[in-house]
Amino acid sequence: MKSTTPALHDRDFHRVASAIDFIAAHAHEQPSLERMAASAGLSPFHFARLFRRWAGISPKQYLQRLSLDAAKVSLERDSSVLEAALDAGLSGPGRLHDLFITVEAVTPGEFKARGRGLVFRHGTAATPFGTAVVVATGRGIAFLGFRNEDGSIPGWDEFRKAWPEADWRRDDLAAQKAAETIWGLSPNRDRRLTLWVHGSNFQMQVWQALLRCAAHSTVTYAEIAREIGRPSAARAVGTAVGSNPVAWLIPCHHVLRANGALGGYRWGVDRKRAMLAWEASRAS
Repeated sequence: MKSTTPALHDRDFHRVASAIDFIAAHAHEQPSLERMAASAGLSPFHFARLFRRWAGISPKQYLQRLSLDAAKVSLERDSSVLEAALDAGLSGPGRLHDLFITVEAVTPGEFKARGRGLVFRHGTAATPFGTAVVVATGRGIAFLGFRNEDGSIPGWDEFRKAWPEADWRRDDLAAQKAAETIWGLSPNRDRRLTLWVHGSNFQMQVWQALLRCAAHSTVTYAEIAREIGRPSAARAVGTAVGSNPVAWLIPCHHVLRANGALGGYRWGVDRKRAMLAWEASRAS
């Protein structure tokens, strides 16, 4: 899909994401502003300004959130490694926006029709995490995915192939308005959203559990498995989480491994870390 979003927007996001990755990896060294800026290929002045514009806090303040001292204190009181990671600021406390999200499942009949009679409005939008593709129908948002540095959009080709009979209409303005609603970039907008998604019964259970349990906190795959009454299905839960068609709104970026590690993410681990950092900065 060709994007009308300026390349500069994506470049700035990837610079910030790279810097966040560097800060997390070198937090124990307490890197200087100059080192952090160099990791993003910017001067200290421009880096500090870009980071604060994106995150709302300074690079130094974010580094403080990643202090290993917090993790050490947590471990000394026999906390789990996951709790230690949270105390160290390696993940955020949850989405701080006040979106009201409801989910409708695609019926077997609707999926069998492959979109016949449906209008799919799709477009690209600038978001805090780079360019996104948003697809909406009259029933709700059906797909939201981010563009990687190589231009690919994980899940996009498969989604389009699943609905060959739909009436596809390009609408970048509608996509941008949706992004402004999702990320609170336009505070006066109605913050209620409906998702219209296709998945197996098991996938729908996992996605619903994510909205219940992970909307405002981080969780593990095992915790989601227990939430849906399938405590031995953590691996299958991971697969379902990875197939989420609606980034951010179904908060799969809040799922961590049992040891507190970030784990994988369909739209890139760097972006997952950036999302958690963005949320954590607003909690500050």
